[in-house]
Amino acid sequence: MAAGNRGVKQPTLAQLRAFAAVAEHLHFRDAAAAIGMSQPALSGAVSALEEALGVRLLERTTRKVLLSPAGERIAARARVVLAAMGGLLEEAEAVRAPFTGVLRLGVIPTVAPYLLPTVLGLFHRRYPRMDLQVHEEQTASLLDGLSGGRLDLLLLAVPLGVPGVTELPLFDEDFVLLTPREHPLAGRKDIPREELRGLQLLLLDEGHCLRDQALDICREAGRLPRGAGRGPSAEGAGGRREGGADVTTTAAGLSTLVQLVAGGLGVTLLPRTALRLETTRNEYLATGCFAEPAPSRRIALAMRTGTARQEEFRAIAAALREAVRPLPVWPTD
Repeated sequence: MAAGNRGVKQPTLAQLRAFAAVAEHLHFRDAAAAIGMSQPALSGAVSALEEALGVRLLERTTRKVLLSPAGERIAARARVVLAAMGGLLEEAEAVRAPFTGVLRLGVIPTVAPYLLPTVLGLFHRRYPRMDLQVHEEQTASLLDGLSGGRLDLLLLAVPLGVPGVTELPLFDEDFVLLTPREHPLAGRKDIPREELRGLQLLLLDEGHCLRDQALDICREAGRLPRGAGRGPSAEGAGGRREGGADVTTTAAGLSTLVQLVAGGLGVTLLPRTALRLETTRNEYLATGCFAEPAPSRRIALAMRTGTARQEEFRAIAAALREAVRPLPVWPTD
């Protein structure tokens, strides 16, 4: 390795990548698995980086790995360098061969099961030379992955309002009210939003954007369940009351919410694209539709502003708008 201006050896990208993985996971085995490197090779790369820089980056104990004060500072710098190198390689790939190579797509859990068949079919037909890799995570994790270069493109609910992220709207879809079969609102086509004030509403756990959207709809209807801003509730179906509204339990996913509704524990809001998959052949469920304008959500692709692949991603967004037309949604212009 070439000597630097102050007589220190220049670190390599492999060493920086190894150290950044350890800084993220604080565990050598997990870090090695994350970047596809053997644990001895990763340990050697980090040691070589410490020797090249002349500073101690890690504090190793028998049970855990900690960053030294210098390690904290170097880790932040390493992430910037690796992100810049990733951008350089991305730029070259985009110029050399658009619609080829790896595309790491992040998708939120309340979209993935219902839209991925359409997405995968589109890529199979239109972009067969792209290596599509799908990561299902909650919104905050996806945004971290996008900003850090771990992900290339996101499929999620907007608006995000995040600096450095450009949204490419795809479609809007209504929410429907999912109820037990014998519920008074079952089958209604003109439910006023104000009806939400007195219902036992089941919510997703904190961290799901769909939970936040449901709470926004409740606020518009003049209802905010007590404890809605906290994490998972331990309350049973009896719940508590505030402003005439029962507060019940929460769930980690839409499928669980649907089963709770079928069991008579309450009602929930369901995106229309989820309706067929989640309610087919369940005789204990019914749906109700809200009066116009019905509450809705917007689904979009999100990319890093200024990414070298922005023209590719805009073309993919346009193709997706056409591909979703058979679904119960309203593609954006």
